[in-house]
Amino acid sequence: MWALMLCNALRFQTGPYSSRFSLLFSQSLRPFLSLPLHMDKNSSASPSASISSLSRRRGSSSEWGASQTAEGRRTSRGGRGSKETKMDKIDALGRLLTRILRHMASELNLNMRSDGYVRVSDLLELNLRTFANVALKAHTIEDIKEAVRKDSKQRFSLLEENGELLIRANQGHSIKDITSESLLKPILSADEVQVCVHGTYKKNLDSILHSGLQRMSRIHVHFSSGLPTDGEVISGMRRDVNVLIFLDVKKALQDGMKLYISDNKVILTEGFDGVVPVKYFTKIETWPGRQSIPF
Repeated sequence: MWALMLCNALRFQTGPYSSRFSLLFSQSLRPFLSLPLHMDKNSSASPSASISSLSRRRGSSSEWGASQTAEGRRTSRGGRGSKETKMDKIDALGRLLTRILRHMASELNLNMRSDGYVRVSDLLELNLRTFANVALKAHTIEDIKEAVRKDSKQRFSLLEENGELLIRANQGHSIKDITSESLLKPILSADEVQVCVHGTYKKNLDSILHSGLQRMSRIHVHFSSGLPTDGEVISGMRRDVNVLIFLDVKKALQDGMKLYISDNKVILTEGFDGVVPVKYFTKIETWPGRQSIPF
């Protein structure tokens, strides 16, 4: 009888009648709950005490296990933790600095010089939060310095002047108050540039061949001074580009196009009225296959 009832209980446990059957099953077992679960024949403990003590032991074990599991999760997160959390915090700070220094200074009423520099102390007063949801005001000057030092593309420059620390983005601005001559070093000869290449995507190629390379919302069209396989992270080009456009630097300079180079070796130009015409392209290739694309 016990075996039959137990089998039925297990069979209905997961079925659609599980809750109804559990009630009937528990009621049918009520007369048997006065019997000890397991007792030595010489034991004097009461049946209810045996069941009660077993429940207590199970509860205690479960609570201990749960607390250890939770503690393990906390320890695991913390142990993995402090260095990665700090890196995430600094990376998020760098991303916000890039946005502010390239695009947001005017709307935030930051006092930005024509060479792009702003006071770090002014930045740390802004009521903004980073992508890690940390208040900018909660960061320190040392955090700013670390963000500059850790940036793999060297997007920032620091300058100490009259005891005040200043910071700027090296390139990529859309802020119109920036002047190229103040921000960048002019390129006066093609001998100064070994490679001048713009990275883009096949989906953009028809438009580029029709209208030239346009600076869009930024001050400059960007070119890289190297290829992605040159062994270092190249600024001025996204990592996932699949088309390379090479510029004829000598011809561009001869025709009066102004070219500049930033502190992190990005080549920039305003082109002519914001456009680099197709006639200044020397070649177009697929990347990474390096297959020539006729144009």
